[in-house]
Amino acid sequence: MPLTLRLGNEDLRRCRFAVSPLCQTHEALRMLRRSARHGYHRAWLRRAASTVAGLDLTPLWLFIPPVGGYTPDFLGPPPEEPYPCFEDELDRVRATDPALAHAEMTRSLACTPGLAGSPQGRAALDDPGAAVRRLADLTEQAWQVLVAPDWARHRAVLEADIAHRSRQVADAGLDALFAGLHPDVDWTAGALTLPLRGDPTEVQPADGRGVLLMPSVFVWPDVVSGFARPWQPTVIYPARGMGALHTGGAPHSPKPLARLLGRQRAAVLAGLDAPASTTDLARRHGLAPSTVSAHLSALREAGLLGSRRQGLHVLYGRTPLGDAVVTGGATGPG
Repeated sequence: MPLTLRLGNEDLRRCRFAVSPLCQTHEALRMLRRSARHGYHRAWLRRAASTVAGLDLTPLWLFIPPVGGYTPDFLGPPPEEPYPCFEDELDRVRATDPALAHAEMTRSLACTPGLAGSPQGRAALDDPGAAVRRLADLTEQAWQVLVAPDWARHRAVLEADIAHRSRQVADAGLDALFAGLHPDVDWTAGALTLPLRGDPTEVQPADGRGVLLMPSVFVWPDVVSGFARPWQPTVIYPARGMGALHTGGAPHSPKPLARLLGRQRAAVLAGLDAPASTTDLARRHGLAPSTVSAHLSALREAGLLGSRRQGLHVLYGRTPLGDAVVTGGATGPG
C-alpha cells in the first residue's frame, strides 16, 4: 500500500544521504530470499548461492521474510553519519537493549503464523540478549562473504549515485531529486508518496526530522520506506549504475571511440560507469597499473575524467563531458 508523507520546510532542510554497509548486507540477504525477482543480478546470485551454502543462516532468515513482513529495526538502524564503517554499525546492533529486541522480534515473528511458537522463535524470545548476539554474528558472516569482497566497487557506485543526485539538487532543486528516485515514488505539491513495507499503524508522520535517502545496490526492483520511531524517516532506493557491477569481463568500448582515443584508453573510459581506482581498473582490463595510470592522466587532462580521494585510494570517474563522449549524447560541454 502507498504511504504519503507531507514534508514541511524543516523536513526539506534536513534531507540527507548516507551509505550503509549494514543496510547493503541485509538487502543482499533479502535478494537471496527473493532471487526469482532479481534476474538483474543473476551472476551475483549464482556466486552468492554457493558462497552461503556452508553457512547456517536459519536464525537470521527467521527475521527476514521473503516478501513483505517486518524485519526488526535493531538489525539495521539508519546510520547516524554519512559514511559509517560496517564495524561501527554492527557495534550498534550488538548494543541493542534486550527489551527492545524482544518487542521487535515479537512483531516480526507475528507476521508469519506459527513462527513465534516454533522452537527457533521461542528460543529467540526466551533469551533476546543471546538472540541479538547470534543475529549480529550471522550478519557479520553474511557481510564477509556477500558484500565485503566487492565493497570498494559497491561503495563507489553508491557514492557516484549520491554525487549525481546532489548535482540534480544543485541544478534543479529537490523536485528533480524526489521525482527521479524511483518509478514508484511520487512527489507532488510537497507530498512524498512511496510504497510501504510493514504495518501502517506504526507509521509516524513527518515532524521536522527530515528524510534519510540511502542508495542500494541490492534493493532493486523495489524502493523501501520506513518511518517508525525513533528513527529518521528513511527511503532506500536502487542506485544508478548498479546493474553493471556483476556483469564481469572488461567493458566494451564503441568502435568510433576506440578509433578516436585508442582501444585501451577508450575501454578504460567506457568502463567507468562507477568510480574506480587504478588498481581496480588494471585488474578489470588486464593492464599494468602504470599503463592504466597513463591512460587516466590523459583522459583527465582532456576533461573526460575527474578524481577524488577516498581513504588510501584515488577514485576516477567520468565527468559530464566524459559521459557525453561515451554515450554520444553531446559533442562538448554545455
